Amino acid sequence: MTSSVPAALRKPAPRTARARRRRSPHTAAWLFAGPVAALFALFFAYPLGASLYQSLTARRDGVDVFVGLDQYRRMLDDPAFLHSLVNTGLILAVQVPVMIGLALVLAVLLNQSWLRFRAGWRAVFFLPAITTLVAYAVVFQVLLRTDGGLANQFLQALGLGPVDWLNSPTWARISLIGSVTWRWTGYNAVILLAGLQAIGRDQYEAAALDGAGTVRTYTGVVLPQLRPVVLFCVITSTIGTLQLFDENYVLTRGGPGDATLTPVVYLYKVGFQQLDFGYAAAIAWVVVLIIAAVSLLQFRLYGRERRR
Repeated sequence: MTSSVPAALRKPAPRTARARRRRSPHTAAWLFAGPVAALFALFFAYPLGASLYQSLTARRDGVDVFVGLDQYRRMLDDPAFLHSLVNTGLILAVQVPVMIGLALVLAVLLNQSWLRFRAGWRAVFFLPAITTLVAYAVVFQVLLRTDGGLANQFLQALGLGPVDWLNSPTWARISLIGSVTWRWTGYNAVILLAGLQAIGRDQYEAAALDGAGTVRTYTGVVLPQLRPVVLFCVITSTIGTLQLFDENYVLTRGGPGDATLTPVVYLYKVGFQQLDFGYAAAIAWVVVLIIAAVSLLQFRLYGRERRR
């Protein structure tokens, strides 16, 4: 005899142990993700939100007062901050193309089959990237001293006069560009080398059968396939240059005459020397927005070239 109670009014059957076990993987996933999520919230999300709020405040009479976008408007009338952006743009326009070009040439040389001890050469060129930032900046400070520096000793041996590397605005920029290029060229060369080794030898042979020379093979076959790797190196190098701090702070302290002042060095001076943390937080967020905008622009330009 069938029950006359409608199906919609029947009480649901109690969950069985098997049904509860089906949900246990989800519980286990949350248990494993919980500590990571807590650490992320504590050491990343909270400081990020706190710095954003602090950029909207100002210290007045010992109390943090909400001022809205006043700190961001202040940058538009701050000649030191605007000058730091110009300096970074000049360094970026020179250093990144030179470094990526040298890294590409170095990667091609390290990829040659006739080169002996290739593994050793790769390690040698990669070593500067694992050198402590402050340590190598101090070494360059010693090398580029006006009196007794190794660079000036070499110039004098060639019959040339000494150069005031770190006290002349032009030479200070050149010294900074040279030190950053020395440190990161080998790092980018190793990454580009990995991209070169992913290109099969049969493609070189096919280009040779078509009558393409060495230059034509690299420009028409190798570089188009290496473009995503080059884009990665350009973006990471651009981000590193926009965040430049250790080298110019140790070498020149942003001088002479703010010639090598960058936004991050200026941020440090505002925050830890002038104790204006609200303005320093606003500078930090502007640097983040500039990095995001430049990276997005590079991605867009790369996508446009691919569609062509």
